[in-house]
Amino acid sequence: MGEMIVRKFPRIYLTSLLIAVITTLSLIPVPEVPELEDVPFFDKWVHFVMYGALTLAMWTDWWRMERWTMPSLKFIIVSFAFPALWGGLMEFAQAYLTTCRSGDWLDFYADAFGALLGLIISYTIWKIIEKTSAQK
Repeated sequence: MGEMIVRKFPRIYLTSLLIAVITTLSLIPVPEVPELEDVPFFDKWVHFVMYGALTLAMWTDWWRMERWTMPSLKFIIVSFAFPALWGGLMEFAQAYLTTCRSGDWLDFYADAFGALLGLIISYTIWKIIEKTSAQK
């Protein structure tokens, strides 16, 4: 089992890359951008998109590894839970491990809803592909 995980790890590079980007962006100081201060909830939208993209990346890596097979229920749950929990971890890290950032419950909710939308989009894409394949 461990060998299988090690063998497949390099194939989840999109997910790994996004985790690294999200972690970095979550922990570095954010410059003030006056033009964006006028956009309502801009920060929440950024969180929403980042964690939705992370869920989509997980599904993309799954499809690449498993040759477009339907993910298991376990994977479907993990593809929502992992990004949502990672968002919570990043908020915790911002609150307690940095001096330049602060944790925010609303950011965590935006992370979780982004992950949920990513799951819905991924599942919908799968169903469309499955339906198209069955018609051939």
